[in-house]
Amino acid sequence: MSDPQDLVKVQKGPAVQRRRHIRSVRDMVFLVILMGLTPSFLMVGLGGLLRRRLSPEAWQGLDRLNFEVLFPALLFFAACGRPITFGDLGRIGPAVWAVLLLALALGVVARGFGPKRFLDFAGAWQTAWRFNSAIAFVAVQTVGPDLTGQMAVAIGMAVPVANVLAVTALSRGGSLSLGQTLLKIALNPFLIASVAGVAVGLSDYKLPDPILAPAEMLAQAAIPIALLSIGATMNWEALARLNAFHGYLCLVRLVLVPLVVFLACVSLPVADDLAAVLILFAALPTASAAHVLASAFGADRELAATLIAQSTLLSALSLPAWILLIKLVFQTG
Repeated sequence: MSDPQDLVKVQKGPAVQRRRHIRSVRDMVFLVILMGLTPSFLMVGLGGLLRRRLSPEAWQGLDRLNFEVLFPALLFFAACGRPITFGDLGRIGPAVWAVLLLALALGVVARGFGPKRFLDFAGAWQTAWRFNSAIAFVAVQTVGPDLTGQMAVAIGMAVPVANVLAVTALSRGGSLSLGQTLLKIALNPFLIASVAGVAVGLSDYKLPDPILAPAEMLAQAAIPIALLSIGATMNWEALARLNAFHGYLCLVRLVLVPLVVFLACVSLPVADDLAAVLILFAALPTASAAHVLASAFGADRELAATLIAQSTLLSALSLPAWILLIKLVFQTG
């Protein structure tokens, strides 16, 4: 007669093996993600080491080159490189706008324990919904290279709204009038390149290679230069100043917003590819140039710069975790 304990062991065997298999797959996927992101974080570190090799003016020149030429080329190339339908715009645009408004609503909770002057708070508040486009294109390659076009559409649809929200929050003061700043937004190279790329994608017209090749060459240079510049301009001691106000805004940007978006994607009938793009978009650290807009309006520039550094550094921990969850749940890549 069989021992009951032996029977239990036999029954538990397959379940234990399944759990071990799941853990093995999870660990393997996490390792792949970590290896995929490691070169980018090393580039950020290299930028920190090279900080003093170039003057501040030289780094500012590189930032300007990236903003005016390289990243617009990347956005254009990514958007026009795949056919886009009006259905893509209809499903991606409202979704990313909802993500931005969610971050704005969660971020305003920090008003009660933030700076007394609203303008200084607004300069920090914008970091809750603004996003780093460079890291978006790095991370999406790890999630699934075929999602690059959709991420470009998401960024193109989100850039003007994110900037309008930031301008609205900051427009209570500052040296620029609201009309002047809105004009700058309308002439934003990111917006112009995104609209142009989406228009080409919608037309289903394939640009001749001699015309598209320069855009591709410029696009390839955008991310490495952006990562070096992030490292060179980042305040690496910012984590030591992670108080309740800073911590909450980073929590909103890196944890709460992507968590709500993840739960919504799981609960609602959302396609796997769109869910992956939305969750990844929601999990990005804040924009590396948010302090520039804060400074233009007379807000506390150092406060915004500190939050940028904290968000970027902490994303080295949070972003791989979100990418792992995306790949396990939505089976991307």
